[in-house]
Amino acid sequence: MAREFARKEWRILGVDVVPPENAPQGAGYVRLALPSSGFNELLRSQQPDVCIHCAGRASVPLSMNDPASDFRDNTVLTFEILEALRREALACRFLFLSSAAVYGNPESLPVAETHRVAPLSPYGYHKRQCELLCEEFSTIFGLPTAALRIFSAYGPGLRRQVIWDICERVLTTGELRLRGTGRESRDFIHATDIGRALLCIASEAPCRGEIYNVASGREATIQELSSLLLDALGSSTRPRFDGAATPGNPLYWRADIGRIAALGFAPSISLEKGVRSVATWSSAELASV
Repeated sequence: MAREFARKEWRILGVDVVPPENAPQGAGYVRLALPSSGFNELLRSQQPDVCIHCAGRASVPLSMNDPASDFRDNTVLTFEILEALRREALACRFLFLSSAAVYGNPESLPVAETHRVAPLSPYGYHKRQCELLCEEFSTIFGLPTAALRIFSAYGPGLRRQVIWDICERVLTTGELRLRGTGRESRDFIHATDIGRALLCIASEAPCRGEIYNVASGREATIQELSSLLLDALGSSTRPRFDGAATPGNPLYWRADIGRIAALGFAPSISLEKGVRSVATWSSAELASV
């Protein structure tokens, strides 16, 4: 995201709790644990044009085990940030990174933003609550907001979720055992394209509390994904699936991306190309393991 905005000569200021050495190159950085009065002071002094909210928890299993923490770090934190903007920078566009988890198991594919929401986990419910908060602050207070329902994000640097898990297991053990049947499907979207989607919405969207699917529009099974990754890693192993379902996870996803396409967005990185980039990066990361 930071690279995509910097490429268009935006001035970037990051806020996070992690040490400064983890900040994107070329970005200003303030270390804060949110919510914080320091964040209000920052908004007051900087008067940003856009605030992109990427903070919070992003784990379905952890939300099942500890829903209270997930609620605080997602729903409550989002309210606190929106309230700070209402008080200090009401003209700032607020872009919230939501999740396709709000859909649960869609009744039909591709799933559009108008589809009934039916989350399967506390994480999905809390993301939906955050979307409603965005709508509330836009409708009642005039704060310009938009929510992005991110589908299955991946890319070099992300050391979690299925693509990293496959690479790590193959490169460290030479074997690949996975949950499920392999017929489960996802709509994978590369991190670079997520950055481009955010830039598009920040520049072109009306920001009246609306929601956008951010995805590739392509459905890929976990079996297909495994084959692509194994080829990219140069491995002759075959995946084995245990047939077990994971609580809170949907079975099939494919997004209708017509709404964001109408703003001028189109994904630029195919799954084949993106998988190769992650395989190369993962091989370098795990070379000494």
